[in-house]
Amino acid sequence: MTFILFICIILIIVCTLLIAYMVIYNKFQELIIRINEAEVEIDSILRKRFDLLNKSINIIKANTNVEGEVLELIVKLRSRKLTNFDLDRNLYEAINEFNEYSEKYPELKESDNFIKIELGLSESEAEIIACRKYYNDIITEYNRLVKSLPSSIVAKIAKLKEKNYFDGRDRNDDVLNDFKL
Repeated sequence: MTFILFICIILIIVCTLLIAYMVIYNKFQELIIRINEAEVEIDSILRKRFDLLNKSINIIKANTNVEGEVLELIVKLRSRKLTNFDLDRNLYEAINEFNEYSEKYPELKESDNFIKIELGLSESEAEIIACRKYYNDIITEYNRLVKSLPSSIVAKIAKLKEKNYFDGRDRNDDVLNDFKL
């Protein structure tokens, strides 16, 4: 009789642990799906920004007498494969160069196409900020699960590791730097 009771208790414990594992694993999977969705949205916005800047090259050349390459960085990016982190940084540099042309050549403001591109870039800026925040919020939740018990056990078993925030740095680096004397 005690042997049967012992087996029942062991089975209840094993089933409880298995159910807890499945619940936590499913939470990880839900977050991974949300992360992937956010990455797709960020990728879409970055492509839109790249396309706008790429279109602006011909508009700048047609409306100014610029010597040499216009938005050289965009031309170089055409053939390179970059992560979204790197593409975002490069696009910011290209947008700064685009803004310099806008300031140097006031005649560009007379072009409807140039104004449309300028508006598109400013709209995409608001979109990318919102997507970055959403992505980083999900990453915070995911990384919290990876680091805290009992979900860290599930993460180790499933070989899940912490993920970087959209700014490309690992948050732990910032936290550790904040506490160094």
